[in-house]
Amino acid sequence: METKIYSTDQQALQEAADQIKKGELIAFPTETVYGLGADATNEEAIQKIYQAKGRPSDNPLIVHLADKNQISEFVKEIPPLAAKLIDEFMPGPFTIILESNGKIAPAVTAGLDTIAIRIPNHSIGRAFIRETKLPIAAPSANISGKPSPTKAEHVADDLTGRIAGIIYGGATGVGVESTVVDGTGEIPVILRPGGITLEKIEAIAGIVDSPAIKETEKPKAPGMKYNHYEPDAPMFLIDGDDAFFQEQLNHFSNQGKKVAVIASDELASELDANHLYKCGSRNNLSEIAVHLYEALRYFKKSDVDMILMETFPDRGIGQAIMNRLSKAAADRIEQE
Repeated sequence: METKIYSTDQQALQEAADQIKKGELIAFPTETVYGLGADATNEEAIQKIYQAKGRPSDNPLIVHLADKNQISEFVKEIPPLAAKLIDEFMPGPFTIILESNGKIAPAVTAGLDTIAIRIPNHSIGRAFIRETKLPIAAPSANISGKPSPTKAEHVADDLTGRIAGIIYGGATGVGVESTVVDGTGEIPVILRPGGITLEKIEAIAGIVDSPAIKETEKPKAPGMKYNHYEPDAPMFLIDGDDAFFQEQLNHFSNQGKKVAVIASDELASELDANHLYKCGSRNNLSEIAVHLYEALRYFKKSDVDMILMETFPDRGIGQAIMNRLSKAAADRIEQE
């Protein structure tokens, strides 16, 4: 299949939208990562998403809409607390799970009676969705299990020849996916941490819960069950102070390993490393989030044997960062 590159002018967005209406797949930018879009009411088109990504069929998809007033078209009801969260965080890096009314293709919900809905806060992404006049099912536009794409070039690396087109909309802003919240109960449940922090949700909802999922259960939201975000070379999280990180770097280097390092600006300035990616200041975790997936894609297996990765505080946007890193890492090495 030829994968066409689309610009962001009105005519190009119309052409890309026409491909969606024909049942094809188009990658498009959002403020979090690039999404791989298909008509959420077209079962055959949704199956193409699973095939292009190599995605497990029990991993549900998020439905992207252009405006809040569209949500009621696809759900049975919007409970009062869910309505407050929608008003506060949409459009934005926030996904709400509600009871589906059955208008969306079954493959989108992976057989569940709930639907995940999001309204991206990205002018190009929303203009594209609006142009289709359809609900758009869209996971991240990458091969399943690999780091999510924050640039159109990342999408092209993974999916050229597998999809109909890519809208080149520049780099994304948030860098990690949306926060997914189950809004069907009296207490909101964070199923996936993301661009909207726990603290912000607590400020609106008060008590917030977070579940664990067993391997035998169907995930209610993407990112809950399977390994994700894995770089080409095995990555190890180094949990300790800066001196401990250098000790581990020396240890593996002395074994003849070609070791790459992903580190904050502060740690990078202290290390003696030949292969280094600086992902921002540890004092600004939002900056770390923006560069996270670019960092995980930077080193290729042919260039290095392994990657050592700095860890970060598990609070605020750091909760989303560490969630992604824990799913990407081969192991975690902790200082005693």
